[in-house]
Amino acid sequence: MILLIPPAVYGQKTEVCNTCQTRTITGAIKKAAPFDTIVVKPGTYREFNIGITKPLTIIGEGNPVIDGENKGEIITVQSDHVTIDGFTIVNVGTSYTTDYAAVRVVKSRHFNIRNNTLRKLFFGIYLEKSAEGKVVNNTIAGDAVNEYNSGNGIQLWYSRKVEVTGNTVQNVRDGIYLEFSDDIAISHNKSTGNLRYGLHFMFSNNDIYTDNLFENNGSGVAVMFSKFIKMHRNTFRKNWGPSSYGLLLKEITDSELSHNTFENNTSGIHAEGISRVTFTENDFADNGYAVKVRGACYHNTFSHNNFLYNTFDLSYSGHINENSFNSNYWSDYRGYDLDRDGTGDVPYRPVKLFSYMTGQVPEAIVLLRSTFVGLLDFSEKVSPVFTPAGLLDHTPEMKKNTW
Repeated sequence: MILLIPPAVYGQKTEVCNTCQTRTITGAIKKAAPFDTIVVKPGTYREFNIGITKPLTIIGEGNPVIDGENKGEIITVQSDHVTIDGFTIVNVGTSYTTDYAAVRVVKSRHFNIRNNTLRKLFFGIYLEKSAEGKVVNNTIAGDAVNEYNSGNGIQLWYSRKVEVTGNTVQNVRDGIYLEFSDDIAISHNKSTGNLRYGLHFMFSNNDIYTDNLFENNGSGVAVMFSKFIKMHRNTFRKNWGPSSYGLLLKEITDSELSHNTFENNTSGIHAEGISRVTFTENDFADNGYAVKVRGACYHNTFSHNNFLYNTFDLSYSGHINENSFNSNYWSDYRGYDLDRDGTGDVPYRPVKLFSYMTGQVPEAIVLLRSTFVGLLDFSEKVSPVFTPAGLLDHTPEMKKNTW
């Protein structure tokens, strides 16, 4: 049967170099037949508005450079079955009216953007109404200074069933941005030093992000107006600032967080308007606030988490608790375990009066280490007035949870 397949089905190979018959990438694309392979030899190719409207595999050999010379978009894919592999792409044009990208994929399926290095960019990789593709092992390094004239590293808009894996993104506006994009898998990426968010969700459902690092961003991750989101084994670290956090959850429902690490953030998690979200087996260590729970948060469960040496483990607005906090380890717990079953015999009250006060008057934080604060928290523990009386961990763990 293989012998009966015409050779043209496998595609032909064209080489591009300064001394080859074909010297430009644009020229090679024009000459190529569908499903051909174009191999670009080492060198610098000063081209922009490279349009791909047929199935092609374009491979950079020896990391050739495509220099857009700041004239506009560099590569635009408008075909299924396109692979772009092994290039350094630099000098994307900047505009206040057009989102120029190093690589844009439009209304395409089965694409593969991999092993590329993107520098001096506006937007990096921009997926628009595309599906069933991969963005893998790319390095994206911007030089963003202000949000208003910078773009995102990897952006998905009205896209679905895309894998975003093994990428490194830094110094852009948002490292990875999703809007109206469902069934997206984001894993093993490093998103660091970005102006705004390491990862940003808006109106995107049934997505999963796992094993990612979000470090030293303006704010770590924002998941907003979405549902059925799974967040596992991620690290949120050193996201510091007056209004910064490791993870912002706003208007989120039916989602789950497990085995994540929140370390050295201004706030580990800031939650507002979330329902039916489970927080299980996460580490909160050395944060200003481990968790801030704001208005309209109902039927959420925090269990088997470790709260380790945070300035405040929990900040809570309102006097009525609609959420469950049980079987967590709290480093500040001073109870006892007479029956030695590993669970404290005295319930733990994680909300301190002083955390409530600093929520109302942030300047009060200067009193943090004073004797006055200890007396406040003791009096509130004995007779709760300002903090939710029913907010207790009835089964606090005596030892740090391990899993």
